[in-house]
Amino acid sequence: MLVFSHVGLNCKDIDITEQFYVKHFGFKRKRVIPLGDDKIVYIKSDNIYLELFQAKESSPESPCQNDGPPYAGFRHIAFQVDNIDDKLRSIGADAVISLGPMNFDDFIKGWRSVWIKDPDGRIIEISQGYTD
Repeated sequence: MLVFSHVGLNCKDIDITEQFYVKHFGFKRKRVIPLGDDKIVYIKSDNIYLELFQAKESSPESPCQNDGPPYAGFRHIAFQVDNIDDKLRSIGADAVISLGPMNFDDFIKGWRSVWIKDPDGRIIEISQGYTD
């Protein structure tokens, strides 16, 4: 058996990152593991878990642009929505767009994507109309 478990994210401020994903993507706090002066926070939306850690250092890399970094490693998180324009309106000023919106009708009719940054600068792809 293989079931996707979670993605662990190092955060500049766990509380700000948690609030962003709760407010804009429907995550809810599921568990906090206290570690002395530190903590790990698990948030969940449907069957997706994010595990939030307090970052101990600043990133040695330059901030991510477009749809994610070009080097080997984590590129972006992606979410499907019914309508990206409505989603961007609901996110409001917190939607820091790094690329798009872009149409991919040449590949799949109705497929559109936009890439935004979370409070820590990670790239989030928001798509509509993608089908396999």
